[in-house]
Amino acid sequence: MSKRDFYEILGVNRDASDEEIKKAYRKLAMKHHPDRNPDNPAAEEKFKEAKEAYEILSYAQKRSAYDQYGHAGLDQQAGMGGGGGFADAFGGIFDEIFGGRGGGGGGGRSNIYRGADLRYNLEITLEQAAHGTETKIRIPTMEVCDPCKGSGAKAGTQPKTCPTCGGSGQVRLQQGFFSIQQTCHKCHGTGRFIAEPCKSCDGAGRIKQHKTLAVKIPAGVDEGDRIRLSGEGEHGVNGGPPGDLYVQIHLKQHTVFTRDHNDLHCEMPISFTAAALGGEIEIPTLDGAAAIKIPAETQSGRVFRLRGKGIKGVRSHTHGDLMCHVVVETPVNLTDRQKELLRELEESSRDNNAKHNPRSKSWMDKVKDFFAE
Repeated sequence: MSKRDFYEILGVNRDASDEEIKKAYRKLAMKHHPDRNPDNPAAEEKFKEAKEAYEILSYAQKRSAYDQYGHAGLDQQAGMGGGGGFADAFGGIFDEIFGGRGGGGGGGRSNIYRGADLRYNLEITLEQAAHGTETKIRIPTMEVCDPCKGSGAKAGTQPKTCPTCGGSGQVRLQQGFFSIQQTCHKCHGTGRFIAEPCKSCDGAGRIKQHKTLAVKIPAGVDEGDRIRLSGEGEHGVNGGPPGDLYVQIHLKQHTVFTRDHNDLHCEMPISFTAAALGGEIEIPTLDGAAAIKIPAETQSGRVFRLRGKGIKGVRSHTHGDLMCHVVVETPVNLTDRQKELLRELEESSRDNNAKHNPRSKSWMDKVKDFFAE
């Protein structure tokens, strides 16, 4: 009888994530567990079928072989079957519910652990974020111990199968009708017993080291973006695959610009005279200087937009804009003559204040209306 497709058994797509596969298995295991279906003789077979599908699809190498060659690609894979009788199938659900690492004996995949993912916080300048850059980082990591080649045993010796758990890393405790698995106290869940540990790693099989990596920062990255370096995390245990390294981007505070997604903002102080009479001023951009014309009678707070002078985001097709916020600067440290001229200006405009100071007139009218209510 031909076997059903493992993805079909779990009810997931072929591109399903590990978490989606795990959730689907948990749901089926709880649904078809024989203890929950004492009057359904088919429940145990469905439970075993789901368990076998999960054991293949949750292991990267076996899943890859299955995706490429189907069931035929698993003929050479160790421990691929869903057999082992009711006890193995029954133990599998407790592995999932109580946090175990998988069922089965003989030191199979249950003792292989993927390495931990790592995160590195990288601070870069706004210019580097806008144009992209390449930098080197030095990170601490757990590497395979060279003297023992990751076995944890002294050179010339090999780890032995744990006599207490038979290599499964778990021991089974019978409590009435239920059978519960716990981590083996002898091997601490590794499934192996090392009589003579390696002196370099004290039997761990890994040692703490530092490594230097080159990181390419794509143009347009923003605060909080992550760059994934596959396989550059910690090495796994017992030959497990390494984890990944995530480089978290943080932007240094810029002296001129603030960033809002792909747009840039800056403040440009202008003199009282320039605001009143108008003129042309030069402002900075990330690609050099640019000139903007200030019309006469410009008020403080007016925003001038320079299109395309912002940043082109990683997922954008166009550049953002540069927003220049004008701030009219009040003159300070005036001479007596300058103060006199300003007073003359004030006197000359007082008779026609509404014409020369329309915003002030409008505000005063609103104040009068407020107090009149």
